[in-house]
Amino acid sequence: MNSDRLRQITGQYSALRVAIVGDFCLDRYLEIDPVRQETSIETGLPVHNVVNVRSQPGAAGTILNNLVALGIAEIYPVGFAGEDGEGFELVRSLSRLPGVRLDHFLQTDQPRTFTYTKPLVVQSGQAPVELNRLDAKNWSPTPGLVRERLAASVATLSPKVDALILLDQVDLAETGVVTREVLQAIAALARERPNLFAIADSRRSLKDFPAVAFKMNRAEFQLLTGMESQCTFEAVQQTASELAGKLGRHVFVPLSEEGILGAAPSGQVQHVPAQPVRGEIDIVGAGDAVTANLTAALSAGATLTEALELAVIAASIVVHQLGTTGTASTAQLESAWNSRAHL
Repeated sequence: MNSDRLRQITGQYSALRVAIVGDFCLDRYLEIDPVRQETSIETGLPVHNVVNVRSQPGAAGTILNNLVALGIAEIYPVGFAGEDGEGFELVRSLSRLPGVRLDHFLQTDQPRTFTYTKPLVVQSGQAPVELNRLDAKNWSPTPGLVRERLAASVATLSPKVDALILLDQVDLAETGVVTREVLQAIAALARERPNLFAIADSRRSLKDFPAVAFKMNRAEFQLLTGMESQCTFEAVQQTASELAGKLGRHVFVPLSEEGILGAAPSGQVQHVPAQPVRGEIDIVGAGDAVTANLTAALSAGATLTEALELAVIAASIVVHQLGTTGTASTAQLESAWNSRAHL
């Protein structure tokens, strides 16, 4: 791939429509000034003074943020938030992003809004230091009406989109967006539109997911396929190729510092090494940037190798953004590609 080809691929993004079905959360950053630290008169414990609060969509929202940065024409989040302050912030954050359509994003008075609260110690001239995160999750099954409405949204959007992303972020099955009903709707979509690029990622397991493209890190891949924990790179290649053939869809295995491996149903297997690290990094959000870039590139006509190359560059851009869950724009991709080409 050269610069002209990169621009040809990314030039198609402004015509793409993508649905993201998954667990959207609120990423809330609390910026703490250590100079203003006090001691509580009542408890004698240290008091961290928050001098700034930043909120942005997280989890499936991080994939959405990356699609926005790539200039995707229309993005349809399919998920829910609670009718609470965090839900208000999440919906407001989503509504301010260009191209985002909230017709299929629900608010409900039963589950609370999935929230990651991230306290950061921020000092001038130094990288932010994240303290213990505070999570608010739902541990009860998603209400039946919400499940039905989300599944109906998948069916409604099926003929309207060029790609679909499925992200299961919750720790306990049936407590988030990706329920049995939603998986059944995705399976029907995959049968009706076999050429639609659809990709799934789950922090628990893709075992019971329909036949769409699978994205898993090395540990998740080994767990799903029953591979030994100490397996060779060649064994991962072979098993990924076999799984892609069985699914009739792509399989992607990000390998951290080793780059990304991709297998196509045709039997083609490609591996693109990771970019060199420059100073401090923060890996949060790198996987979501990979998902967004694979989806956009393959939907725009990129080859498997080209899509992997763009995903690797995007991940490198994101991990070098500290104190936030970053994104990679098309301009940043082109700049990074040109810099790499001149090394």
